[in-house]
Amino acid sequence: MVFWEGYVSDEVMGIFAPIVIYWLYGGFYQLLPPLDGYRLHTRKEEEEKNLLSLSKVVKGVLLQQLLQAAVAHALFLLTSTADESGITIQPSIPIQIVQIIIGMFVMDTWQYFMHRYMHQNKFLYRHVHSQHHRLVVPYAIGALYNHPLEGLLLDTIGGAIAFLTSGMTARTSVFFFSFATVKTVDDHCGLWLPGNIFHIFFQNNTAYHDIHHQLPGTKYNYSQPFFSIWDKILGTHMPYTLVKRPEGGFEARLVKD
Repeated sequence: MVFWEGYVSDEVMGIFAPIVIYWLYGGFYQLLPPLDGYRLHTRKEEEEKNLLSLSKVVKGVLLQQLLQAAVAHALFLLTSTADESGITIQPSIPIQIVQIIIGMFVMDTWQYFMHRYMHQNKFLYRHVHSQHHRLVVPYAIGALYNHPLEGLLLDTIGGAIAFLTSGMTARTSVFFFSFATVKTVDDHCGLWLPGNIFHIFFQNNTAYHDIHHQLPGTKYNYSQPFFSIWDKILGTHMPYTLVKRPEGGFEARLVKD
C-alpha cells in the first residue's frame, strides 16, 4: 500500500513524481538565502561565469521533462503486467531493493560512458554537451539543463535501460527515479551544507561534480548520478580537497594523483 493508491495509478506517479520533485527540491535550494558560508562558488562567480539566464535554463529543463514524460508513458504502456482487473503484483520489498540497486549500477554505467564520449567526441561536445557546461557554476534548478538530444540519450534512455534491465514495476520506479532526481539536483546545488546525507554516504557528490564543471576538471569525474566506480576503474577519477575561503564558503580544489 502506498499513499497514492486509489487516487492515481502507479504509471501516472512514475511519469510525474520525478518532475514535481525536481521543481520542489530544486526550488527549495533556489529560495534559500545566499548562505555564503557554505557556497562552493561566490555569487559574483555565478553571475560572471554562467553564460545563460535562469529563464532559459527553466525552459530547457521543461523541454527535457516533456520528452522524459513521453518516453516514460510509452515505456509503461509496453511493459505493463497488470491483470484483467488492472492490478500489478508487486514483488517483495527485498526484491525491490535489489532491483533499485541494479538500476543504480546500470544507470551509472550508461551515463558514465555516454557522458565521457560526449566529451571525447569534439562534434558532440561542441554542438550538444557544451550546452550543459554553459553553467560553469552549477545550481540546483540547472541540474537537468541540457541540449534536448543529450537529455534524451544520456538521462531518458539511460533511465529506460535501467528500468528494463532491473525488471522493476512502475511502482518501484516511482521511488527509484524520485531518488535519482533528488540526487542529481543535490549534485548541482553548489552548496556544501553540514549534515547533507549525500555528502556523507556518496563520494560522488556536490563537490565531486563541481570539479567536473571546472575547466581543469572537464576530462575527469564523469560519473553520475550515484557512484564514482567507473572513474576509479578507468583512470578518470580526480580527487579534491575542500578549502575554506577567507571571505567565506568553500572551494573544491583538484588534487592530482
